[in-house]
Amino acid sequence: MGIFFKRKDEKELVLIFDIRSSSVGAAIFEVQKMGVPKIILSIREPIVFQSEINIDNFLFLTIKALEIVASKVSIMSTSRPKKVFCILSSPWYASQTRTIKLEKNTPFVFTSKLANELIKKEISIFEEEHIKNFSDTNNKTRLIEFKNMKTLLNGYQTSDPFNKKTKKLEMIIFISIAGDQILKKIEETIFRHFHYSDVKFSSFAMASFVVARDMFIDQDSFLLVDIGGEVTDISMIKKNILNYSISYPLGYNFIIRRIADSLNSTLDEAKSLISLYRDDHAEESTQKKLEPIIGKLKMEWLKGFQESLVNISSDISIPATIFITVDQDLADFFSKIIKTEQFNQYTLSESEFKIIFLGTQTLNDIIVFKDKIYRDPFIAIEAIYINRFIC
Repeated sequence: MGIFFKRKDEKELVLIFDIRSSSVGAAIFEVQKMGVPKIILSIREPIVFQSEINIDNFLFLTIKALEIVASKVSIMSTSRPKKVFCILSSPWYASQTRTIKLEKNTPFVFTSKLANELIKKEISIFEEEHIKNFSDTNNKTRLIEFKNMKTLLNGYQTSDPFNKKTKKLEMIIFISIAGDQILKKIEETIFRHFHYSDVKFSSFAMASFVVARDMFIDQDSFLLVDIGGEVTDISMIKKNILNYSISYPLGYNFIIRRIADSLNSTLDEAKSLISLYRDDHAEESTQKKLEPIIGKLKMEWLKGFQESLVNISSDISIPATIFITVDQDLADFFSKIIKTEQFNQYTLSESEFKIIFLGTQTLNDIIVFKDKIYRDPFIAIEAIYINRFIC
């Protein structure tokens, strides 16, 4: 009879896969009810760096990195996780916060059936708008995430809106979709190693939003800036609502490519030179050669950042607090670039930018790592989010 029951001291394990634009990570953590998750295994595999981005090859190399990670985890893990989650970063998904409005001259009853009809219609419109962004041959997308962030009846927010009369309805919803063929390739790869057919997908934007919101409860308006290898995502949160998200195709890999082109070097050599420059360890002649090139590339990335802020701000001010997520060794590099931004001159920001790196040190009180486990900031954010989501 004991085989049907979990021992009291046995921990519930969850497996996470983290798919970014430059690497694939994975981790197993112990779920902690009323506590902080404990990472007991964590690894990351880089996606082979391309000199030029070809989307089909990019997907192939990403799945190859996932295959390596899944294989390593299956060999290293001594226990079977109960659930599997996969968190996607750009460009592997598209998301948007959308507002549904319905107003009538006479009162109507807001029911769950009406809500579902309105939401289904909105999701269909969103998918139609974004289907061209996915390279699937069958042009199919799949909803991976839906969050009802706020519901207002007659202008008043309510957490229990159903079966109430109103003349005016407003729902603010967050939707994420991904290409069906991309998701199938991910699911097939995971299944080969773990035989799970139910992989739950989510976006890194939602995971980082929830963690930042819940950790910094006195901060109800802020920016989230996720700097990946190929893409930078910016999300604006106002009054604890993820209002706008925008992406531009300049991550940190474009700097490496441009340095390689400028110096006629290999990508690996360019990456090494940038690392030396960043840490002030380059020879003086190399430093002088890199200074104007990197300075120009910093301004190009910053221009994309500025234009994105203009596009999401419309007629409202930009929050001054910025939470950034990026590889640990690049946090200072990009923080300094953002700090050179003088957006006050355009009266868009509320005050001077305050930048907080959502790294493992910042998250230290709400995440635990087993001794000698790689402290991955992206995995940490996702484990915290999932731990709260499933408990």
